[in-house]
Amino acid sequence: MSGRLQDRIALVVGAAGGIGEAISLRFAAEGATVIATGTRGKEQALAALAPSGQIVPLHCDVTETDGPERAVAEVEARFGRLDILIYNAGIGLPRKRLHDVAPDEWERLTAVNLTGLFLTMKAALPRMIATGGGSCIAVASTAAYRATALAAPYCASKGGVLQLVRAAALEYVEDNIRVNAICPGTVRTPLLDRHPPEFVEQLAARIPMGRLAEPDDIAGLATFLASDEAAYITGQGYVIDGGRFAG
Repeated sequence: MSGRLQDRIALVVGAAGGIGEAISLRFAAEGATVIATGTRGKEQALAALAPSGQIVPLHCDVTETDGPERAVAEVEARFGRLDILIYNAGIGLPRKRLHDVAPDEWERLTAVNLTGLFLTMKAALPRMIATGGGSCIAVASTAAYRATALAAPYCASKGGVLQLVRAAALEYVEDNIRVNAICPGTVRTPLLDRHPPEFVEQLAARIPMGRLAEPDDIAGLATFLASDEAAYITGQGYVIDGGRFAG
């Protein structure tokens, strides 16, 4: 690796597997010290990242009102600064029509996908301002751009993520803080293991490149956006979907 993130302090929220794990490992390989968070029950997955010495596991439940603040305060107390924030926490719902979605399902999903991002950025941004700037990256979805039936709450939450990113980018540009979003298509993560193989094959067949995204594909884009190579990029939502949006 090239050391593009040498000596940076990065907080990866939602790092226990899949995209968050891949980002944590890539950032550490590029020289960053990474604080990788997960909720209760994810301790074993986080501990597996720790042997490198550059990845520090940390509990954080973004649905607890003070959870993100406590996590960011812990980072500040231990390392004195926060240079990079990755928000990768997210959940979905079983596919159903909007009128069949229960209010508590809606609230749970938006608490993780959107409100958690707000609370984490609210905690992180003042620390970044105090130390001269930084980079915030939210993992959204292609659903932020293109809705699908039977997933209205998810689409709404990811659209909200993208608009929050855009507004924050404008608000904090003079503080040397860049805010961007990554909008993946279907990614091969452990969540896909819940589906029959033929369903996964159908998903891959729709993609011009002929395969699903791998977590490392997303990690590569995150590394670029967090690095000085992206110093002139803010307020953007990057679709990474193997060409499906092209036609």
